[in-house]
Amino acid sequence: MPKDWDRRLRGEHIAASEITPQAIFADRRRLLRLAGAATAASLLGPAGRASAAPAPSGAKLAATPNPQFRLNEKQTSFEDITTYNNFYEFGTDKSDPSRHANTLVTRPWQVSVEGAVQKPGVYDIDQLLKLAPLQERVYRLRCVEGWSMVVPWIGYSLAELIRRVGPTGNAKYVQFVSLADPKQMPGLSTPVLDWPYREALRMDEAMNPLTLLTFGLYGQVLPKQDGAPVRIIVPWKYGFKSAKSIVKIRFVEAQPATSWNTYAPSEYGFYSNVNPDVDHPRWSQATERRIGEGGFFAPKRKTLPFNGYGDQVASLYRGMDLRKQF
Repeated sequence: MPKDWDRRLRGEHIAASEITPQAIFADRRRLLRLAGAATAASLLGPAGRASAAPAPSGAKLAATPNPQFRLNEKQTSFEDITTYNNFYEFGTDKSDPSRHANTLVTRPWQVSVEGAVQKPGVYDIDQLLKLAPLQERVYRLRCVEGWSMVVPWIGYSLAELIRRVGPTGNAKYVQFVSLADPKQMPGLSTPVLDWPYREALRMDEAMNPLTLLTFGLYGQVLPKQDGAPVRIIVPWKYGFKSAKSIVKIRFVEAQPATSWNTYAPSEYGFYSNVNPDVDHPRWSQATERRIGEGGFFAPKRKTLPFNGYGDQVASLYRGMDLRKQF
């Protein structure tokens, strides 16, 4: 990697959201292809990606709006939510998931609950949908590259599932494992990460009422590029903590390995709480741009500690050094 890589990555003429992972940088021809797309996309923003097709309207998913989880902010459009995605199993460019995720088969779908629980088992997606009343919650989501969005998600607190399976005293962490099927996911052919994708939360984080077991958005089932048929939303953490297309939920005693933390531990911490005072090594986290407000020319907003959810979650980290345990 060139010695001036950090300096060039911080260049104002390139959107931080388009920075290519090191594993792909090694592939010269792929880099050149992505670079051409990135130049246009950085100027036009998410809505300017002509090659990205918005998700078609899916099956409706009824949910009761929860007034405790509302935001007095403009919601990100359905088009932007479904054409600007990080889902490397379908490609590393932000438009790749919308173009390739149609290959994902979401029925039948099962989620295995394993590990230190009293009631391990395999749940069909329809069983999970009926486990607790579905709510619509409007959450912010912030990606590590500097973009944010506001989405009306549909689901229920992950704590509902956790209470039903009965974690034992040895359950200190909850790990989420995503589907990894090369026949359905063309991006798996690129060795960006050690597949399958894995993420995890500490037990008290998983039990926090904000942590959402998510099945839909905007009144319908999750589009495939947004993590269908079931994902996690953890709104006070950077978006990569919110695992998509989950097939396993494991309860474990020791802190488990997670995909981005394993790939680059100095850049992606295990906790990954939104913190404007802790920069990514290659760009600042002090400000963000809202998707749908003008692309790379969108006005910058100040990043809120814990993405604005400090009142609900700051107590989870009392006594921790959030610069070291980032």
